[in-house]
Amino acid sequence: MDGQDADMGTGTSDTGTAGAGSTPHRSPLYDREEALGATFTDFAGWDMPLQYTSALAEHEAVRTRAGLFDLSHMGEVHVQGADAVELLGRTFVSDFSTMGVGRAKYTLLCNGAGGIVDDLIVYRLDDREFLVVPNAANAATVARTLAGTAEGLDVGVEDRTMSTALIALQGPLAEEILVNANSAHRAHPAEVEALRQLRYYSGIHMDYAGVDAVVARTGYTGEDGFELFVPWELAGETWDLLMDIGSHDGLVPAGLGARDSLRLEAGMPLCGHELTAETTPFQVGAGRCVSLSKPQDFPGRAALEQAAVSSPDVVLVGLSTDGRRAMRAGCPVLTSDSSAEPGRRIGTVTSGLYSPTLGHAIAMALVEADAAALGTLVTVDVRGHAFTATVRPLAAYKRAH
Repeated sequence: MDGQDADMGTGTSDTGTAGAGSTPHRSPLYDREEALGATFTDFAGWDMPLQYTSALAEHEAVRTRAGLFDLSHMGEVHVQGADAVELLGRTFVSDFSTMGVGRAKYTLLCNGAGGIVDDLIVYRLDDREFLVVPNAANAATVARTLAGTAEGLDVGVEDRTMSTALIALQGPLAEEILVNANSAHRAHPAEVEALRQLRYYSGIHMDYAGVDAVVARTGYTGEDGFELFVPWELAGETWDLLMDIGSHDGLVPAGLGARDSLRLEAGMPLCGHELTAETTPFQVGAGRCVSLSKPQDFPGRAALEQAAVSSPDVVLVGLSTDGRRAMRAGCPVLTSDSSAEPGRRIGTVTSGLYSPTLGHAIAMALVEADAAALGTLVTVDVRGHAFTATVRPLAAYKRAH
């Protein structure tokens, strides 16, 4: 999650994720998306738009103008009470005690071995109120873990996944579109200014265009953007307003296909691909999220204490080639022909595609630490064909600020 998206697994039906063999859930925006020509895919138990016109066109629109995503499959769990900070500290790897009201924090839920169960964003809405946003496939797990850990604490845990819709407005024109749409609804000047002043990784509870919403400056595309958490039954009018105002500036609806290519260009890991139960935060560059100075025990703490004082043997890196042939998840990574041991397997591609923005293939891969230095040449086996790739930073694309 900026990363915010799920793996392609299927969760359980008790907190808004359809179980295996059951009918997929539908977003409150499904009818609108169908009318716009969306192609749907079963994603973590939800029928979600994969693309509308083409993933390539939607990708380009987000990089140059703006795109509007339906992310209503994501989980929303509210944590409220005097012991809310204590509960979060006992559940996730981060320290929430110094987190300011209105701020957001990227964090992780780990298992007992220090492996990653899910990556999440936590928003502090008030002194005693937090919004926890897990990936769709893990929403049930996160909600159950929080509720189980809350026993004996003065705190309430409420899963609002099926009563909350999430709309993401992403792209260089996102702020102008968001502000103009609010102004068109005769917003108070103070509300308009609050939107403009909203910092990255912040979120506020506000009346947005007549809708009780949480508006956050977060996203999973590498561009400036906002995420709007709105009541399920009012999602349609928020979507319509943004599309109506934004279409004059080239805003287009965008699906999960473009979201995946955008996040990969920006070097944002995906749960179930880069982040798994077998990888620790220190292996994937998320060690900064782990607080070992906080007093609370949390799942995986002992294992992470050990991992923190030793160098990981496998790490996550970015790869790039000069060609267009995509390096897909699962492709073996080998030492290069010029190495001392040519052709020895040293890792595996976790995500890969042709980058529309850069014009060549990029990927992320878990490789042996000895091969992780920037500029290292490796060989990637793509269905029996060997391609030379170069180790590069995870983020292949960074927007101009």
